[in-house]
Amino acid sequence: MIKHTALVFCIFSFATPAALMAQGVTQSFESSSLAPMVDPAAADGGGGQVMASPVRGSTGDMKPLTRFALGGGISTMGINLQAATNLNRFMNLRATGNYFNYSLNNIKTSGFTVNGKLNFASAGAAVDFYPFRRLGFRLSPGVLFYNKNAANATFSVAGGTSFSLNDTTYYASATNPVLGSGALGLHTQNPAFTVTTGWGNMIPRKRGHLSFPFEIGVGFIGAPSLNIALTSGQICDANGQNCVAVATDASVQQNLATQVAKYTNDINPLKTFPIVSGGVAFSFRTR
Repeated sequence: MIKHTALVFCIFSFATPAALMAQGVTQSFESSSLAPMVDPAAADGGGGQVMASPVRGSTGDMKPLTRFALGGGISTMGINLQAATNLNRFMNLRATGNYFNYSLNNIKTSGFTVNGKLNFASAGAAVDFYPFRRLGFRLSPGVLFYNKNAANATFSVAGGTSFSLNDTTYYASATNPVLGSGALGLHTQNPAFTVTTGWGNMIPRKRGHLSFPFEIGVGFIGAPSLNIALTSGQICDANGQNCVAVATDASVQQNLATQVAKYTNDINPLKTFPIVSGGVAFSFRTR
């Protein structure tokens, strides 16, 4: 078996306090900077007029939780769905969900025939900070609170053919072929922190409804877990004699354990899982 076998295996809970804080900031801003200006003559009874300061029509000063956006796209974690609401001029609260299933069949490697299935399902939340409001650039700390990303596979060796483990060649019995299974887990740290950056505001601060958000970052999901087992069948010598069960033969099990350790080391970088996504979003007013 080579690396391909391992590869086959391989937001709104805090909305209320955040929104309340953001609303307080916005109200303070409005009461201080948008208060009516009084002509000094009026204060003296001289018939002056009350001059109201200009009302900002830009959506950049919209009140918290008055806009909502829905979006979709693709990402390294599957088909991506997102929802967001505004907290203040510089922050959004965003929820994400991802789902993807994919099957691989009849993959030939090192004498094994592999059938595998990739199952991705995850959900998370993030706060999007826009330090430069007009640029659309953001920084987004978040958490992946649901993660079931994993892969499973079964493999077999046709009777009378050879396969290799840890650079050692074995021969499957002609009458009792070798069978096995494996599982890869990409969720040992659950929940997991995420950090991303990106461009494109799901809730534009200028007039408009459509946006095309893009982000890139990582999720700290923990070291991948990998388990591979030879469950049944026999191995024989090159002449098809002296057959023994793979599940109990010490040599086979030792080489299998060494091979799994190599695979585990190869996929260890996935503990910081890459997050790349892009798509389209539509925003609208809620009140």
